[in-house]
Amino acid sequence: MQIKQSEIKDLTAVITLTLEPADYQEEVNKQLKQVRQKAQIPGFRPGMVPVGLVKKMYGKGILADVLNKLVGENLQKHIEDNKLAILGDPLPSENSPKIDLDNEDTFTFAFDIAVAPEFDAKLTAKNKLTEYEIEVTDEMVDNQVKSYCERFGEYTQAEEVAEGDIVKGLCKEVGGEIVKENAILNPQYMKQKTQAKKFFGAKKGDVITFNPAKAYEHETEISSMLGITKEQAAELKSDFTFEIQEITRHTAAKIDGELFAKVYSADAPKDEKEFRARVKAEIVANMAEDSKYKFGLDAKEAIMKKMEKIEFPVDFLKRWVLTTNEKMTAEEVEKDFPKMLEELKWHLAKDQLMKEYNVDVQKEDVEAYAKEVARMQFMQYGLMHIDDQYLTNYANEMLKQENQLRGIVERVAENKIYEALKGVAKIEKKSISHADFGKLFS
Repeated sequence: MQIKQSEIKDLTAVITLTLEPADYQEEVNKQLKQVRQKAQIPGFRPGMVPVGLVKKMYGKGILADVLNKLVGENLQKHIEDNKLAILGDPLPSENSPKIDLDNEDTFTFAFDIAVAPEFDAKLTAKNKLTEYEIEVTDEMVDNQVKSYCERFGEYTQAEEVAEGDIVKGLCKEVGGEIVKENAILNPQYMKQKTQAKKFFGAKKGDVITFNPAKAYEHETEISSMLGITKEQAAELKSDFTFEIQEITRHTAAKIDGELFAKVYSADAPKDEKEFRARVKAEIVANMAEDSKYKFGLDAKEAIMKKMEKIEFPVDFLKRWVLTTNEKMTAEEVEKDFPKMLEELKWHLAKDQLMKEYNVDVQKEDVEAYAKEVARMQFMQYGLMHIDDQYLTNYANEMLKQENQLRGIVERVAENKIYEALKGVAKIEKKSISHADFGKLFS
């Protein structure tokens, strides 16, 4: 077999493979023999089918399979032996000679390849990065304590409507047909305060006349309260009566041992001082994660800046994307290509930096990060302290999903790169208020 590669020009080259009978005939004969032994052809006993008939029926297909396998294996071996950092996959050359399996015995295959450009994504002491320490104030602790008190408070039935109460009752259209049983509203959220005041101070059994169109700003709120469509709500102008049947009030929990136990379960603080200290420690930990996230964004930006002026074989890459994504049109590739190119740059930079800093992603790293992702997800729903075993089980289920696993592995690798950069770039530590830190993302 002959393999030739053209000179790399504009980051592309052509690899040509020429196969002669000596390269493939032995394997073709071997497979023909195997087929002959197993072929079930009417009029012939197994293993007694004439070789010529087997070759006529199966020869071309077997030859094509053998050629494809040999070309694939030797093309890959050439790439590996020559340490070619190719982008995408080799593509059949548009000027490749036509293959005639019926009339030829020497076959030439040509493939276009693209190679990665030379670049240096490594940061140095000339690169300045800021590591922020977000200040945790007493007000932030107060707000979190208040949040816990609200979350672990209780709902009770009241006799008289006060601000914040939820009112339930029978709502009827005056002079109309709309009737809604068990209608629910909260006067506090009415846009027109004169409508809300009609409810404050009212008691069970009282009948209030109000106008939903005046009370609420959006038809969605009226639609939800009365059980009608948004279109009906948009046209509604009528007054309604509301017979109060239930008044539900939420009372915040007291700051005491019962609250501590609800928040922290068995490992509850002994007193309010210890409770507030624990709350502050949690906020500090969360702010540290936010700071770490910001550092990663800044580090990635610095790395990508070093990749800005690097040229890529754009035409080949577009062709490769179009070839390997049957559902994409040329217009879609053109539209999405800038984003694809940025992702490719980051992928190449990340690979280089992982080698430079000896970044190794272990199973334990992935599992620990998956648990952290799970913890953050639960926190979004107000679930602050999830049992460790439950978190572990949830994280393991996440890792069974290929897309989630791949994403988590990438995040772990990136975080390790960012951590390694702290020993390379010039790091400025800066204390900052939570409000000012938020402005950095504007």
